[in-house]
Amino acid sequence: QVQLVESGGGLVQAGGSLRLSCAASGSFFSIDAMGWYRQAPGKERELVAFMTSYGSTNYTDSVKGRFTISRDNAKNTVYLQMNSLKPEDTAVYYCNVDRIKTVAGSYESDIWGQGTQVTVSS
Repeated sequence: QVQLVESGGGLVQAGGSLRLSCAASGSFFSIDAMGWYRQAPGKERELVAFMTSYGSTNYTDSVKGRFTISRDNAKNTVYLQMNSLKPEDTAVYYCNVDRIKTVAGSYESDIWGQGTQVTVSS
């Protein structure tokens, strides 16, 4: 069974920075896209950024120029560097993997981490 373990959330003042990490553990052969979503109180979960296994990236408009997604395929880890944070970035951030190929040759889809809280004070 594949698990995603997130770290790096916390409380920061507006204009500050945080770096989130998400490591995939378990027995698997390969990982497709890895990404980050967030959910603020009273709002729907939204995509923040994702990166394919080939390095292509996509960001939601509100974080472009401030957030950077990266991944270390050797460590099965995806990162989200968040700079120039704003109070509206406050949310629970979730790591997501769209699909994993297991060592048995089957696929597991839409895997989520437990979430990490990011709070930006004004």
